[in-house]
Amino acid sequence: MKGPYQPPAQEPPPLPTAGGEPPALGDNLGMRMLMPVGLSGWAIAAGYLGLFSLLILPAPLAILCSLMAIRNIRKSKTSGKLKRGMGRAVFGLVMGVLGTVGLAIFLLPNFWQS
Repeated sequence: MKGPYQPPAQEPPPLPTAGGEPPALGDNLGMRMLMPVGLSGWAIAAGYLGLFSLLILPAPLAILCSLMAIRNIRKSKTSGKLKRGMGRAVFGLVMGVLGTVGLAIFLLPNFWQS
């Protein structure tokens, strides 16, 4: 007497893939949204420094990292390994410029008074 569950008679066939290889992690949009796959390390640093530039102090570092990230991403287009993260780099650049302007506005009146 057998129960209601019957094990499959054979192993299911593997799922077909184009070209015989599974897609790379960087090609999967869902994985790129969850993990920093294929992103430039400079772009990740620029994004975080741009976010922290609201505190004004790391703003010049955000500009530096953003410029390095943009350079790194543009250089990767000519090489074989494409890097992503231009949006983070531009965000870091914009926030870094705004934070640096805020830092200059804060420091210049105090500089001239002393």
